[in-house]
Amino acid sequence: MDRRDVAKAGISFGTALAIAISWSANKSVLWAILHGVCSWGYVIYYLIRYGS
Repeated sequence: MDRRDVAKAGISFGTALAIAISWSANKSVLWAILHGVCSWGYVIYYLIRYGS
C-alpha cells in the first residue's frame, strides 16, 4: 500500500463520516451531500462547534 492508497482511504472515510454526522444532525439528503463534499472540513467544524 503506497501513500496514494492511504490518502484515498482517508478521503473516503472523511466523506463517509461527514455524511453520517450530517444525516444524524439534520436528517436532510441535501445537507448530507453538501457536507460530504466538504468532507473533513465539516467533521472538524462539527467537533469544534458541538464537541464535548
